[in-house]
Amino acid sequence: MSDANDDVQNYALAVLAGVVALVVAGVIALAVSTSRNAIPAKPAAAAAAPQGQPRVYFEVDSDALPADAAEVLNRVADAARGKPGTTVLISGFHDATGNPEHNADLAKRRAQAVRHALEANGVAPSQLVLDKPQETTGGADAREARRVELRLQ
Repeated sequence: MSDANDDVQNYALAVLAGVVALVVAGVIALAVSTSRNAIPAKPAAAAAAPQGQPRVYFEVDSDALPADAAEVLNRVADAARGKPGTTVLISGFHDATGNPEHNADLAKRRAQAVRHALEANGVAPSQLVLDKPQETTGGADAREARRVELRLQ
C-alpha cells in the first residue's frame, strides 16, 4: 500500500511543480511585457541630444545600463532593424579627471553594454561598431562624461 501512496505523492508533486513553473513563467512574461511599455520614471539618464543624436547617460563609475535607457535603445534598434544596411556607431565618453586607463576602460564597458542591449533587441552584430573611447572636453554638465552616443550611418 505504501508504494501506491508514494506513486500518488510523486504524481501530485510533479503536477504542483508544473503549476509553479507555469506561474513563474507567467510572472516573468508579464514583467518583460510591462517593462517594454513602461514610461521611464526619471528621463534624465537617457535622452536624445539636442541635435537628435541618441545618448545614454550612466551613473558615476558604473557600466550598468540605466533602466530608463530602454526607450532610446528601442528607437535605435527599430531604426537599425528597419534598414539592414545601416551601421550603428557606438561611442563611449569619459573625462580627464582620475585614472585615464580606468576612465577609458569604463567608457568601453559602457559602450559594450549598449551594444549587448541592441543585440538582445534584434540588431545584427554586423551592424554595430564600437568607436574608440573618447574624452570629453569642457562643458558644464558632468553627465556628458558618462555618456554613450549612438549614430546611425
